[in-house]
Amino acid sequence: MSRIGKKPVSVPDGVTATVNGQTVSAKGPKGELRFVVNDEVLVKLEDGKIDVSPRDQSKLARSKWGMSRTQISNILSGVKEGFEKRLEINGVGYRAAMQGKNLQLALGFSHDVVYEVPEGITVQVPKPTEIVVSGIDKQQVGQVAAEIRKYRGPEPYKGKGVKYAEERIVRKEGKKK
Repeated sequence: MSRIGKKPVSVPDGVTATVNGQTVSAKGPKGELRFVVNDEVLVKLEDGKIDVSPRDQSKLARSKWGMSRTQISNILSGVKEGFEKRLEINGVGYRAAMQGKNLQLALGFSHDVVYEVPEGITVQVPKPTEIVVSGIDKQQVGQVAAEIRKYRGPEPYKGKGVKYAEERIVRKEGKKK
């Protein structure tokens, strides 16, 4: 039994949610998102709450149940407040800057890395060593942050590279004499 799937998702104030067959749509102050629920899961909208339940007790239906509830919860909170990921850049000469709609990263390569920001995502650089990725789709925000981090991930000896703000890097000891 899914503990997460049992809880109904309450629709926050300022957000209108509609369930049309297997499609859940949410419209709020930040924008509009929709999610198509798997056929193994039933979705009902009743008095401001979206109830998710498996169609039967098969393993496949139960495995899709909790994930569907979480996706619906994410689109509701995304159109209401949005999501953001913070990245930090550590290293001498490592920096970031916005160049029009593109993110320009100096990460110790012979050339600057230019990352094209996808539609629906906003990237801000408050400081040259800090990047803020924000948007209404949680999956897309995480994907963009992961792609930026992938250019130069944090290394374990000096901690140089791009890391998430809340990430803790396990440091290794260097060579001994």
